[in-house]
Amino acid sequence: MTGENFAVLQNAQAIPLSAIPVVAEQEFRNRVLSEVENGARLSAFFGSPQPCEDSAGPSQGSSAAKRVRLYCVLARDSARGLAVLATDVGDTYEALTPDCAQAHWFEREIAEQWGVRPEGHPWLKPIRFHASYRRRNPERAGDSALHHDAWGRSADAEILPGVTDYYRIEGEEVHEVAVGPVHAGVIEPGHFRFQCHGENVYHLEISLGYQHRGVERALIGGPDRRTVHFMETLAGDTTIGHAVAYAQNVESLAGISVPLRAAVLRVVALEMERLANHVGDMGALANDVGYLPTASYCGRLRGDMLNITALICGNRFGRGLVRPGSVEFDLRPTHVAELRQRLQAAYRDTKNAVELLWNTPSVLARFEETGVVTADLAEELGLVGPAARASGLQRDVRADLPAGFYREVKMPTARMQTGDVYARAMVRWQEIENSVGYVLDCLEVLPAGTVRAEMRELRPESLAVSLVEGWRGEICHVALTDARGRFAQYKVVDPSFHNWIGLAMSLRGQQISDFPLCNKSFNLSYCGHDL
Repeated sequence: MTGENFAVLQNAQAIPLSAIPVVAEQEFRNRVLSEVENGARLSAFFGSPQPCEDSAGPSQGSSAAKRVRLYCVLARDSARGLAVLATDVGDTYEALTPDCAQAHWFEREIAEQWGVRPEGHPWLKPIRFHASYRRRNPERAGDSALHHDAWGRSADAEILPGVTDYYRIEGEEVHEVAVGPVHAGVIEPGHFRFQCHGENVYHLEISLGYQHRGVERALIGGPDRRTVHFMETLAGDTTIGHAVAYAQNVESLAGISVPLRAAVLRVVALEMERLANHVGDMGALANDVGYLPTASYCGRLRGDMLNITALICGNRFGRGLVRPGSVEFDLRPTHVAELRQRLQAAYRDTKNAVELLWNTPSVLARFEETGVVTADLAEELGLVGPAARASGLQRDVRADLPAGFYREVKMPTARMQTGDVYARAMVRWQEIENSVGYVLDCLEVLPAGTVRAEMRELRPESLAVSLVEGWRGEICHVALTDARGRFAQYKVVDPSFHNWIGLAMSLRGQQISDFPLCNKSFNLSYCGHDL
């Protein structure tokens, strides 16, 4: 519905596109900034090309669009709802970033994808290093040249990931340290450039885009047989999180709800995904300070958690489990009993391993007061997930904007105040305890019944928003359908998209040797960001 100058909706709800106010640029800017000032935050901010008035309606691929519609999805956590607003822009518009820091990464993405320059943006650089999606139609009179992007590059210009102008600090004894994109371990590629004075880090610049796969473009025209597989591999360690977000969008557009038993099994799988990754992170944090007992134990225990998910669906990462309208695997009573027994055993061992950390002064000395992100800074940057909660923010989709079974049984929110590595580790541990209890309770009350609902056609010319609290934080999926009920645009915001800047800020004033520890305390996704 429309109200307060926005389209207002709940998590996992669809509304007609016609219900979304499309206002003038300045009015759009004023309303969004006012909402953020009053406590809302940007869950998604993206562009969608609008066909030329004299065009027959080109496809997204040919892009004969002259204007781009900007959509802003605002999360009103305190009001338990979402607000959507849109505006149409040409080649430029006045940037929100100078007055709303959490818009800065979104506006860099909009500039890169659609060639729309946010004037006044203080740090306008590519984030994925690809050519603009927007092109002029060479067949139209007077449009013989391809459209240039927001940096003035022509469409056929060579673009290489990581090739850009980096921020530099000049001065005696100031030096630059470049790390990556190829790293010593078997990890994903990313480039980190440090400006240092001795061991002290003045500034860290993070450059990504090495794994850009064009997933959002591939989703247009769906859903089809490939769509769910794209979703499950957006970020491989968040298979369940992204699959659930996608399924909720499709279900809201189809006007259906999954059976209660399926809803419970989904949250069981989602919490098991959280457990596997949090347990693995506890071990990795221990490893980064050279504390091998917890590192070795948690490495094994992460495997135990993954194997519990495999017990549910045959795949350790949960692939093949979640589908729109259903879960594809059910649990027999014997499986439920075995799952409970395995989880209780894994939790006992995890508790023993993690308590070694809290009882070891040398570990605490490395964790405490390292990589601090204050609450004010976390809020200003729009951080999400454990990184935000470790800085004292009450920000958890399961509690603030619940969907599915989280609406029936609430999940307690873990939170710390200090915003350092210790706080980010402690939030993970508290969430491990909460998730174990939640999964055991869900299995205790697992309702009888089917796990599948009958699918329907998707509503045409509609917008759906789905938020899921993944293990890294808020996952946001936004789907726009065309007149046939197919995806005209599909926007994915992985929690890493919000949080990479948080990692950069956590290094300011730190020793460069603290980088591996700070990096692991955030443990962000490269491929989830690059899409």
